[in-house]
Amino acid sequence: MASILSKIVGSCPLNGTESGKIEIAIIEKPYGEGSENVASIGIFLNRDSHSPYWKVHIPKSNIDEVIEILKKAKEEL
Repeated sequence: MASILSKIVGSCPLNGTESGKIEIAIIEKPYGEGSENVASIGIFLNRDSHSPYWKVHIPKSNIDEVIEILKKAKEEL
């Protein structure tokens, strides 16, 4: 069974591009039957594109840790 886009949680413009966006969605069964649902972060270089240029899947159990690491990265930018 293929992964299923459950819902788009939100999006924002991708700074530094003319029409890009960052989109966060919930993906059910991203790796087939029995796999844990994930938050998917998609980077679209063109807002009208139907598939992201880059994407990352984050299991629910890793979200808090990833947020903390992103905060550290923000401080160092």
